[in-house]
Amino acid sequence: MWVRPGPTTRRATRDDERVLAERRRALDGPFDSRTVAGSGIDDLDLDLFRSSYLPSLVDPEVIDENGRPLPQQLASLHLTSPEEIPTALGLLAIGFDPGSRIPGAYVQFIRYQGTGLDAPVADDQELRQNLVGTASRLETVLRGHLHTRLVEDGFRETQRPDYPLEALREVCMNALMHRNYETSYAPTRVAWFDDRIEVTNPGGPYGQVRNDNFDRVTDYRNPSLAAAMKGLGYVNRFGRGIGRIQASLERNGNPSAEFQVDESSWAVILWKAPA
Repeated sequence: MWVRPGPTTRRATRDDERVLAERRRALDGPFDSRTVAGSGIDDLDLDLFRSSYLPSLVDPEVIDENGRPLPQQLASLHLTSPEEIPTALGLLAIGFDPGSRIPGAYVQFIRYQGTGLDAPVADDQELRQNLVGTASRLETVLRGHLHTRLVEDGFRETQRPDYPLEALREVCMNALMHRNYETSYAPTRVAWFDDRIEVTNPGGPYGQVRNDNFDRVTDYRNPSLAAAMKGLGYVNRFGRGIGRIQASLERNGNPSAEFQVDESSWAVILWKAPA
């Protein structure tokens, strides 16, 4: 029987379809907590785990009191399954080469000598380390391309960078935390132009987040990764990233960041501070 559409019937929107697909995948748990086929304990940097990761996430006194063997420590932090198979989180956080098991799990940095994609390339790097290694190397790369300018402050002149490192760190770390590792093979891209920096991230809005509320609502595609990054000190407070970015830019004299959000990606544009 044909039914005339009324006020209570409507065609499913793309947001509806997205949420339903996410719910179906959620039955298997978040991607970052699932084991990765073909991976083994040898894919994990256990020295890094003992020296840096474990002390950052677990109080040393608790470690001493519990006296758990290494396999139990790894499993309790969701880095492996009880059968000692690495999870996506384990590979991303302490893997020797996460991209070998999770395609796209790396950062591509490009420095253009101009304002367009047709400009000459001054620097092109792929950062393929785990989370700890990527954060360290990314900071070095970003610092290496920053320039400072003199700013008059009353009778004083102070030096300020073209971009505040705090904002760059926040944008990049949030990109790594929220990106889609499950179905996209594209890397997180940092494109540095003469007048701006564009950070592009695979993965559109997730869960209750939409392109019209992303600055007010928070949800986590990778909840275990988010908790690990907070424990390691790469992010400070959940749900405050955009506010911290804008405040940092304002203090440094930069224009506000621009956000471009669609179904499959995020892009954050940081504009260079005026001379």
